[in-house]
Amino acid sequence: MVKLAVAGGKGRMGSLIARLALEDKDFKLIGLTERPDSKEIGREFEKGVRFYSSIKEMEEKPQVVIDFTTPQGTLSLLKEAVELKVPLVIGTTGFEKEELKEIEKASREVPIVFSPNMSLGVNLLFKLVSEVSKALKDKGYDVEIFEIHHRFKKDAPSGTAVKLAQIVAENLGKELEEVGVFGRKGITGERKPEEIGILSARMGDVVGEHTVFFATLGERLELTHRATSRETFARGALTAAKWVVDKEPGLYNMFDVLGI
Repeated sequence: MVKLAVAGGKGRMGSLIARLALEDKDFKLIGLTERPDSKEIGREFEKGVRFYSSIKEMEEKPQVVIDFTTPQGTLSLLKEAVELKVPLVIGTTGFEKEELKEIEKASREVPIVFSPNMSLGVNLLFKLVSEVSKALKDKGYDVEIFEIHHRFKKDAPSGTAVKLAQIVAENLGKELEEVGVFGRKGITGERKPEEIGILSARMGDVVGEHTVFFATLGERLELTHRATSRETFARGALTAAKWVVDKEPGLYNMFDVLGI
């Protein structure tokens, strides 16, 4: 039985992961974390499972921590995980370039599964987009990425959309920082052939929808993934948590976890 801690236990994803973990005989949920100023600190999530301000304060040392918080929360957790030598599963998005370097640095000390999306379907989409990008390179196809999420999402574009754009850019031999176009307004002129458009919408309770368009004169190919429940992400994170427990330090992704 794996001793699991969940960071951001009051969040939508954190609380869902914790409840699914309680139902999973392979896990022992030993605690959840929240911000030090949270009123939840010391309270019970379920009988015998409390909220803490740090994994270092938990009565038992976790064997793995799942993190769906904020970039700032993740960076604080990284320091504790390295100190305690605890593996991490990170599903947080919205990191800046320098913050990503901190994750990479920590992965030299502890194993980390880091993915903007934990679902099997989305990771298959990553794979398909990579293959299509290679096949259509230099054939005159425009690439645009549309993503839709619920009104409460705080970062844009989504981490999944950015990952999709990075996959396309890499296969086209480009740097996303140079060719990515994040929304358009005004007299923009004709679309440049090397552009990769990334457009975001926020509405209602949409769990998550991503479409990658490959379009040329006369035809258009669309690859779409629609999530209808957050459970797909939560169960993927739990799968990653089981997988990473006994791994050597390193930076892993869901391709590694799923063997695809």
